[in-house]
Amino acid sequence: MQDFLYIGVDLGAGSGRIFLAGMAPSELLLEEILRFQYPPVRSSGHLRWNLPDIFNAIKAGVRSAGARARQIGRPIHSVGVDSWAVDYGLLDSQQQLVELPICYRDERTNGVMEEVFARLSREEIFNRTGIQFLSLNTLFQLYAHTNAGLPASARRLLLVPDLIHCFLTGKAVTEYTNATTTQLVSSVSGNWDRDLMAALQLPSELFIDIVPAGTQLGPVKPELLAELNLENLRVVAPATHDTGSAIAGTPLGEGWAYISSGTWSLVGVERDSVLINSQAARHNFTNEGGAFGTIRFLKNVMGLWILEACRKEWKQVGLNVDYQRLLHKASMQPDCLGLVFPDDERFFNPPSMLSALAMQLTETGQSMPDDPSAVAKVILDSLAFRYASVLRTIEKLTRNKIEGVQIVGGGSQNDYLNQMTANATGLPTVAGPVEATVLGNISIQAITAGRFVSLTQARGHIRRNLGLKTFSPQGSRTLEDAWRRYQSIEGRYLGT
Repeated sequence: MQDFLYIGVDLGAGSGRIFLAGMAPSELLLEEILRFQYPPVRSSGHLRWNLPDIFNAIKAGVRSAGARARQIGRPIHSVGVDSWAVDYGLLDSQQQLVELPICYRDERTNGVMEEVFARLSREEIFNRTGIQFLSLNTLFQLYAHTNAGLPASARRLLLVPDLIHCFLTGKAVTEYTNATTTQLVSSVSGNWDRDLMAALQLPSELFIDIVPAGTQLGPVKPELLAELNLENLRVVAPATHDTGSAIAGTPLGEGWAYISSGTWSLVGVERDSVLINSQAARHNFTNEGGAFGTIRFLKNVMGLWILEACRKEWKQVGLNVDYQRLLHKASMQPDCLGLVFPDDERFFNPPSMLSALAMQLTETGQSMPDDPSAVAKVILDSLAFRYASVLRTIEKLTRNKIEGVQIVGGGSQNDYLNQMTANATGLPTVAGPVEATVLGNISIQAITAGRFVSLTQARGHIRRNLGLKTFSPQGSRTLEDAWRRYQSIEGRYLGT
């Protein structure tokens, strides 16, 4: 068969990348074509995404990828888009955006969870969907939107990557892996839970068919092909939730857990069935749909957002906070300068992250360091201990021992956090692939093209053609003392 190329579009919550990729035998070509940014903007009373600008950037990247493929002399099989979860847009009868999509960090969901639980219990929602409770979930966003008044012209609701696919092809569908994150999909049927929607008086008529990852959505519209200077370009729905693609692109060992590390950290294991019981609900775990019949049993941890928000504040006052220099200086700091509970709600989107950190440290009888590298160490040590805590809980809930940890995504380049994770968990830790999301995206496209017969085969190809870095756990008495201190702090904020 032809050695096809694939275009992977990976949209994060604020920045996007477009890659040209190839997975011929003994090849793992991954060439970044375009990187672009799109911070949410305040418009019409809400924090919103300028989706038309995002789509224009995607078109520019796809056009450039086509030009690069012609230089290489190989045909492009398809393009697929993955993105962050939960945010959606509304389309009218002409498949035009009714309004700019609202960002999950918008304040409209403040207090909405309690309103929803007054109509339908927390237990009932979890038992039906298996999804963890976060105020940003689509369920709560849509409830707030409905109560405020939906635009009269709205005819369809699509999640962000499905919107892009619709703009490319004219075909409106919702891909399964991202659909499950909405907390509106039945864990039994894998389809929209319209009884749940009815109980909450949500507009079920806006929701369209759910399709699995790997579905061919059809060709790019002819008028767009001309604009992109391409021929016969197909659109394939990958695992459109970026974490779904990231785990698809992770060559997991048997019995290993994963941490998808970035703005958020997703800590979990891959299963072949959901795990829904009172204990999973109490610990607020989630059962998100994965590619090809898998389930991602995981928990969200606040992630490197905390450090990035601090770096932004330091830059504003003129401090040198080069990322690698900051990590190097953090590694030179004395052991355990302080610890925080990373999943404190005040870290979600505070006016000042440094002030929020100082407040929690003061509450637990600790002092806020003055030096940025010391603050970075507090954050990273705390994240590693939070990972360890979540992984131990997973072992208890699944009754399966975790053999190791694979860290993927941008955070896998953070050697200090990787080593600290190995130390805190006591488990061998492998870092990489950095671009797991794109690798998963294109792997699913390649399976659809017939290059691989299964996800297992695609993962094996990635493993053979990619260098990964291993970190061995290093224990100490100081580490044990720090772990006990962390457990006490976590217990205070979790009420355990």
